[in-house]
This record gives sequence, C-alpha cells and structure tokens, in this order.
Amino acid sequence: MRLILTRHGETDDNVYNIIQGHRDTKLNKIGEKQAYLLSERLKNENFDVVYSSDLSRAAHTAKEIMKYHRNIPIYFIKELRERYLGTLEGTKRFESKFPEEQIPGLETWEKSEIRAKNFLDEILIKHMNDKLLFVSHGGFGRSLISVIKKINYLDINSLSYLKNTSVSIYEIDKNRNYNELLFNCIKHLE
Repeated sequence: MRLILTRHGETDDNVYNIIQGHRDTKLNKIGEKQAYLLSERLKNENFDVVYSSDLSRAAHTAKEIMKYHRNIPIYFIKELRERYLGTLEGTKRFESKFPEEQIPGLETWEKSEIRAKNFLDEILIKHMNDKLLFVSHGGFGRSLISVIKKINYLDINSLSYLKNTSVSIYEIDKNRNYNELLFNCIKHLE
C-alpha cells in the first residue's frame, strides 16, 4: 500500500494556539490558500481511494484536493478525527497544568494510538494494493505515523508536529514493513 498523509490547512485556532480537538472549526484565508496549493501539488497523483476526517477543516482541505480527482471515491469518517481533548477544547494551549489522565473525557495518546492502529489494520486488509490519501489532523496524524513506524505512544514527542497541509508518504507491505518516502513536507507552500 502507498499512503499519502496530509494535515488540514490553517485555522484561526491554529494561529491563536486554541486547542481544537473535535471542535468543528473552519479554514481561515491562509488555510484555504494552503489547501489550494496542496491540491496543485497532488493533482497528478493517481489515488485509488481518499479518506478524510469529517471535521470541516479537514473536509474542506480534502474537497479542494478532490477537484482534480472527481472520479475517485472519498469517505468522510470519524476515525480520522483529531484526538478528543475533553474540557481542554476551546482553551489556550499550555493553559492546563494537569496530566492528561486527570482531564475529563480526554483521548490520551495511548487511546489515540490504539484508534490509529485499529484503523490502519482495517485499511491494510481492504487496500493492500492501493494508493491512498488520508486527510487528517496534527495530533492524530502523529498517532498514525507512530503506528506505521512502530513508535510507542510514550515516545510520540520524538515525532515532529505536523505542519498545516504537510505531506508524508509511506509504502507499507503486508507484514507492516514500511518505507518512509517523505515526512512533513511543505514545499508546495514555499
């Protein structure tokens, strides 16, 4: 399987360091431009299937990409949503002084990685010989990559934070061996 993973374009919450999680925020003007530039970058890719988070910021980014891929199936799904961050959603990043385990309703990195693993297991069965695009989020994208690279959730911070509309590309075989062809690339924005 060949997987291209991207993150949604910029939102105002990204700019002001507001924690989004499942909040259904929209792309700002810069984010819309980033999504357009990403679509230009990916217009000649021959995807078999596209999966996108159903949250507006990712769905908008995916729809922009799909302007060049009108005959390709796209699925807007909850499995690719950002981590649910409970009572932190809508607050400024770094305001909370509590460990994750003490925040009501929060999806921990461990739970996020389990969700990513379950989703990838299902995708590998369905699409082993396909070329896929995932449009997701910064945190959950890191969980997906940690599963691909077999990085324990306790070491999630060893992965760089994914930039808006960054592109990461992986080849994954049936034994879950992987080849990282690209990571966190934003050359289309330069």
